[in-house]
Amino acid sequence: MTDRPDTPRLTDRAEAARLARLEREAEALRANLRRRKQQSRARTTPPEAPPQDTSGNEA
Repeated sequence: MTDRPDTPRLTDRAEAARLARLEREAEALRANLRRRKQQSRARTTPPEAPPQDTSGNEA
């Protein structure tokens, strides 16, 4: 009952192309998430200030 004869089916080649596209899309999404997390961390981390010279000597 689940297989209807009028339901379109992908050929083996088309199915392989669809799976490859899904894999590429998943990898691109993971890379985008990594990049966004890195950017977020860079925004929230305060920049390191140079050490203060407390010796009182002016150069």
